[in-house]
Amino acid sequence: MRVLTQPGPVHPRRIESLAGESRTLSFAVPAGATLLDGLTAPLAAAGFQSAVLRFSGARLNPFRYVMPDRAADETHVAYFSAPRAPEGTTVVETAAATFGWNGGAPFLHCHAFWTEPDGKRRGGHILNAESRLAAPLVIDAWGFDSLRIATAPDAETNFTLFQPAGVSRPGANAILARVRPNEDILTALETIAADHAWPNASVVGSVGSLVGTRFADGRDLADVATEVLVLDGAVRNGRATLDLASIDMTGEVHTGRIAHGENAVCITFDLVLLRGDP
Repeated sequence: MRVLTQPGPVHPRRIESLAGESRTLSFAVPAGATLLDGLTAPLAAAGFQSAVLRFSGARLNPFRYVMPDRAADETHVAYFSAPRAPEGTTVVETAAATFGWNGGAPFLHCHAFWTEPDGKRRGGHILNAESRLAAPLVIDAWGFDSLRIATAPDAETNFTLFQPAGVSRPGANAILARVRPNEDILTALETIAADHAWPNASVVGSVGSLVGTRFADGRDLADVATEVLVLDGAVRNGRATLDLASIDMTGEVHTGRIAHGENAVCITFDLVLLRGDP
């Protein structure tokens, strides 16, 4: 398994997971809203302290995004490309996002893949405050009232990252988790489920980054970093599977089921698990 040496001290706690009651919310966002305002305002109004969400078919104009890239120096192991801004309307095929708080204000971390006006399919990290809906959009979200996600400086990676907080409640219907760098994401998912005594669970709306990506069918993306979003995920009888969209450093989108024991988290990975059979 490929791993990276992060610039800061290794945090002793590699996985953070908290059980809490999750509830669903579906809502429509009008044309003209930015993704940041349009997607976060209803979640905040509903009383959510954290949430994951997914959507498809969004028409965005203007649209701004970045892709994973190599770091310019040793202060980070990977970074972002320069922002890109295709002219015209871009149509999102699939997106997933984590909702939380940054400096006390609602914030959104969104990965997606889309078709740009030139017909090219690309993917990456959407700049939500700079991307505006050209048509109405329906959002599906799973949120927590008692478990909060907020940004904080992360010494290990030298990034400011979402970090979960709250009191774990055994017997709740969902788990909010964060996995730190160099942990195999499938093994981490199995550890989370086992720690909460959940033999079966489903994974929804989750995003993160990996050190490249190795798929179960043998495909191998050898990039330093890939941005990923979960398309489908489950734990069945303690064994985890994840179907991902993985975006490489050229913006190309690769989809499929990932290999077990071969996919280390690059910077961070946010997960929400729902209790029970997928």
